[in-house]
Amino acid sequence: MIKSELVLKIAEANPHLYQRDIENIVNAILDEIVNAMAKGDRVELRGFGAFSVKSRPARIGRNPRTGAHVPVDEKFVPFFKTGKDMRLRLNKPTA
Repeated sequence: MIKSELVLKIAEANPHLYQRDIENIVNAILDEIVNAMAKGDRVELRGFGAFSVKSRPARIGRNPRTGAHVPVDEKFVPFFKTGKDMRLRLNKPTA
């Protein structure tokens, strides 16, 4: 599902709201998550999951085309861990 599909789903479930307002709300939520992560904060949405930032240390990598060793700088990457409710819904026991 992409963001525009999410907005349409929410609009279908809430016909009393304008689609442009829903789009602004979704954008505001995602922007706040990104801003918090950029500050190094952890964002937890109970039942859904937690967004955090992990640090990957500098290392020596390898260019796959030439095989030459190249330095790779330290970087920060986003990390998502699912919440318990989501994990249970995704792994429903089959009868």
